[in-house]
Amino acid sequence: MSETKRGWFHIEGLKLRVWPIVFTILLGFFIPVFSALIVDVVEHFIHLPDRPNMPWQGLYYHRAVQLVLTLIAIAIFKMFLRADYGLHRPPGKSYVRAAILWGLFFGVLMTVVDYWPQILAHKPPSDRPYPLTPLNVFGWLSFEGVFVGPSEETLFRGLLVTYLAAAMRGRISFLRYDMNAAGLIVALIFALAHFFNFFTEPFAMALGQQIYAFALGILYAYWFEKSRSLLAPIVGHNVGDVVEYIFIFAMVAAWG
Repeated sequence: MSETKRGWFHIEGLKLRVWPIVFTILLGFFIPVFSALIVDVVEHFIHLPDRPNMPWQGLYYHRAVQLVLTLIAIAIFKMFLRADYGLHRPPGKSYVRAAILWGLFFGVLMTVVDYWPQILAHKPPSDRPYPLTPLNVFGWLSFEGVFVGPSEETLFRGLLVTYLAAAMRGRISFLRYDMNAAGLIVALIFALAHFFNFFTEPFAMALGQQIYAFALGILYAYWFEKSRSLLAPIVGHNVGDVVEYIFIFAMVAAWG
């Protein structure tokens, strides 16, 4: 971690460029939306196994297509932008230990933010079906603990941060930590991807989700830049999400 002697917060060499930011936003929303569209088209012609009480199956379809489209986009970008997209093991410090510890912390925090009314009332979550069958528990935990990290971090950090860092220079320092400004901007885009929660959740809950998504986006971008690999962001993302779902099933078992 590099140190700065310019105060607790400092911005250096940052020149906001509108069109690269707009392109990053459009790309960040286009790939997930287009992925969902592809799944819908495929389901129109081919019956994909899908059970209403196991929505993780549909999430697997969507994120698998999203990962493939992201890797195709990276292959195309490599023709014009020679950069390190993090699709390899860390050449130096991995930051995996920090990712695990922060993932554990945020997993607990996300559970409290997302389900505090149910926790106070000693009621199980009711936003999705969570039957305690082996297949359903395995499906959710495998998706959240293994698959969600690669599918989202390859897009947001591997593709978007790498592109925006090359298109728009600038660094941001906070206390002893510094990172590319692109990571901060993509973290904001990552948080705004959850914006529709304001229409489905109570305001305080949706706001808390925006805040922790933004904080996580910054951590993921920091580990990505410092390790020059997607490994730590993927591990941190997986650990945080799977911890929350372990608590969800514990709540269902205790209060269902």
